[in-house]
Amino acid sequence: MNDLQFHIKNYLDFCQYQKRLDAKTLKAYQIDLTQFYTKIKISCVTGITSGMLEQYIAGLHPVYKPKTAKRKIAAIKAFFHYLEYKEIISQNPFNRIHIKFREPVILPKTIPLHTIESLLCAVYRQRTEAKTDYQKKNALRDAAVIELLFATGMRISELCSLKASDVNLYDKNILIYGKGSKERRIQIGNNDVVQVLGEYQSAFCGEIQCCGHFFANQSGKALSDQSVRRMIHKYSALAAIPMHITPHMFRHTFATSLLEADVDIRYIQEMLGHSSITITEIYTHVAMSKQRDILAAKHPRKNFHF
Repeated sequence: MNDLQFHIKNYLDFCQYQKRLDAKTLKAYQIDLTQFYTKIKISCVTGITSGMLEQYIAGLHPVYKPKTAKRKIAAIKAFFHYLEYKEIISQNPFNRIHIKFREPVILPKTIPLHTIESLLCAVYRQRTEAKTDYQKKNALRDAAVIELLFATGMRISELCSLKASDVNLYDKNILIYGKGSKERRIQIGNNDVVQVLGEYQSAFCGEIQCCGHFFANQSGKALSDQSVRRMIHKYSALAAIPMHITPHMFRHTFATSLLEADVDIRYIQEMLGHSSITITEIYTHVAMSKQRDILAAKHPRKNFHF
């Protein structure tokens, strides 16, 4: 193991045990830093110059999308801040680099509300028409999962990691552990959603107790991200929905629908668990139907007559 590899390993341990970063962030850091030391033509950290970093960064842009390149640069920058903090290097070469590039704004994709209604209709129809208890029980769980995704706007990782104790149906609220282990509590505002969650909880009480997670399969194991994706794909096909629906699109639809209903963006920020209001502001670009309705009804041009 060379000098650079040694310090990267120590830094990743520092991120895991002292900064307590989540597994996905650690994996991304490991990938980005491993790529860095395999590409950079030097093994000693003190010998890495600003020019070398500029050359490496320049090579990222033609290969990766701006968002990915930005993440990779951030990982390396954080690593060099660590080296400076630990006094392994006396001068941080990043201090002599000015990085600025335009990241295109990609608007989040939402699901039309009539499409969500069609999807839920397919789930409940599957439950009603199920020929076996096994199928009926699965359809009940699927209804609870999709209803909760839309009712709360939680991430799929947050839904799959829910513990039994995180769901309080008596007070109609859910305790969610978001990115960076940040906690937030969100209310369930619809009684039909509370009811289906209660029915699911009763039907799967044994499986929930077995794995400790709120959402489980009939083998008593926690429901995985992939299982939820397959579930949504299945009901999209049953409902003859042509668009590709992902779990994260429910989150986007939740936020956009609330914004279009004139809910203050700071409440939406809190419900989504965003650390910064600037992240939530992406939804202001999406809420175009509300803008269209306002301009069609309120703009004075409609009263002009020639």
